Amino acid sequence: MDILAPTTILDGLRTRLLGQHIVLYETIGSTNAVAKTLAQQGAAEGTMVIAEGQTAGRGRLGRSWLAPRGTSLLFSLIFRPDLPIRRAQGLTMICGLAIREAIREVTGLPAQLKWPNDVMLRGRKAGGILTEVSSHGEDLDYAVVGIGLNVNLPVNALPAEFRATSISHELGHAVSRVGLLQVALRHVEQRYSALQDGKWPVKDWAAALQTLGQRVELHTEQGIWQGLATAVDAEGALLLRLDSGQLKRVLVGDIVPQGEAKQHR
Repeated sequence: MDILAPTTILDGLRTRLLGQHIVLYETIGSTNAVAKTLAQQGAAEGTMVIAEGQTAGRGRLGRSWLAPRGTSLLFSLIFRPDLPIRRAQGLTMICGLAIREAIREVTGLPAQLKWPNDVMLRGRKAGGILTEVSSHGEDLDYAVVGIGLNVNLPVNALPAEFRATSISHELGHAVSRVGLLQVALRHVEQRYSALQDGKWPVKDWAAALQTLGQRVELHTEQGIWQGLATAVDAEGALLLRLDSGQLKRVLVGDIVPQGEAKQHR
């Protein structure tokens, strides 16, 4: 097991902002919860909270995120972007794209994204992103983006219904979590800089989404719909063409290929 430590992470990191201040825990309830508290207390942009293990890790819609100690990358980043709150999804987009790019660069695996925030390897979930924000009026005060990635995780450690995988499972051997983290942070920083300069990432994000063009089943708090995932709009909402011909715009939901069981992750 490679050990996460500030000194090893910083050695060769080569970022100017992200990860330059590291708060490390051996075990923590949730990196996002700690990062939000630090952000409220005025922590610098780019601060990273990272843990070897989580006891109360969260995915979207309040789901738990299981990650045995020492197997995964579990970290949260504090951002203070000059963005309206309606464009907060842009942070999820750039982080998803950066993780995808890092996996491809380090391992060669054909990582893809699944709307709205999953990292996929060969059709199975390998990671997820949870963005939480605080705002003043229409503008963001801060955002915390939590990233969980199954790196050297034995897939048999997870319930079968999760339909999850890990990088090591797909490769057949372990990889350096520190090395992968460093590359990921560099890619996030590059994309964040572009976002701050006005480059909106939705075109790149849409191209990376394996969801588009598929018939899917969409689970929301309002109900379940089936149809063709046709596109995403500028703010990241999914455009679903129902069998009736109606085009439905959805910002929050779970999407699965038709015929698959709903994933409880």
